[in-house]
Amino acid sequence: KIDCDRITVTRGKNGCLWDQEQTIESFSKHLEEEAEEVMHAVKTGDREELREELGDLLWNIVFICQIAQEQDLFDLKEVMEEVRQKIVRRHPHVFAGVKVKNVEDIKKLYQEIKKQEKLDKKKKVKK
Repeated sequence: KIDCDRITVTRGKNGCLWDQEQTIESFSKHLEEEAEEVMHAVKTGDREELREELGDLLWNIVFICQIAQEQDLFDLKEVMEEVRQKIVRRHPHVFAGVKVKNVEDIKKLYQEIKKQEKLDKKKKVKK
């Protein structure tokens, strides 16, 4: 379970003015910076830095989810549920008994599922 209480406090009435002023758009630039720092830690093999930078990246994601929740758009729980569903959907060989012979079959299946998801999304938008 992720403790989001700190973000609620920093964005709250008696919290940090800078945090309170952030919007999804203004804060999103930090995602790219943190992702780059994660990639640097991976490339250098520095596992302590990787742990730290992953935490920073996760904090940024949770922060944006908090802003979205305040705007009644979505919350972290919804984001987590959506990713859970996506993982299950994209791994039918693990969760739905679909037979595969090797990693190449898995990659092909994964690409087919992603392609279908994009088509389904386009159909949904047109409605």
